Amino acid sequence: MVTKGNKKNKLKSGKKIKSKSKDPAEIEKIILKIAIEIAKHGEGALFVIGEGFHYGKLMKHKFGKINVFDKGAEKVLKGLAVIDGATVISPKGDLVEYGVLIKHTKPFVGFGTRHAAAVTASKNNNVSILASEEERKVKVFKNGKYIMQIDALQKNVEKKVPAISQILESAGAGVIGTIGAVTLAPTLGIALIPGIVVFGGSYYAIKAFLDNYVKS
Repeated sequence: MVTKGNKKNKLKSGKKIKSKSKDPAEIEKIILKIAIEIAKHGEGALFVIGEGFHYGKLMKHKFGKINVFDKGAEKVLKGLAVIDGATVISPKGDLVEYGVLIKHTKPFVGFGTRHAAAVTASKNNNVSILASEEERKVKVFKNGKYIMQIDALQKNVEKKVPAISQILESAGAGVIGTIGAVTLAPTLGIALIPGIVVFGGSYYAIKAFLDNYVKS
């Protein structure tokens, strides 16, 4: 394990992509790729991209400063994410904490504590990305709503991650509020592109969004 005091083994930072370091879609793209890899191997994890939510530390943070754009960061983040608790990433892509317990969570009917934590932490325009070990799926939550599901076992799904992150940012522009309360019934899911499903209570709201997305 890398520690602050061990300079020889400390993660070597690569050049930051300054033009992209504050781009939410680019940060989400990296975390989505990591989450897909984790789910594909039958492991679970929860990433939260954002700030302003309450959490408690389950362990002492032993790493120095890491940004998702650093060289070798993806491997490190993958290892940290499978530890109990959530991994928190700042809006600029910095690793804030790992192994944390999200506080003030509310039950998510039919699902476990990790899903409840994902919903709670995603409020206030944050994004939660959950890798489900049981389902081999990656689930995305934004503004307290469950908006996307990705099948980690789908062939070449990683190649669709750039499109997924762009759709996620587009959805954040107001479509989520239009869709309203999320329902978890797969039969109500509307496929965006292969491997991605938005679960929503309004078919017409989603269809309108898709029509506009295709035209753009």
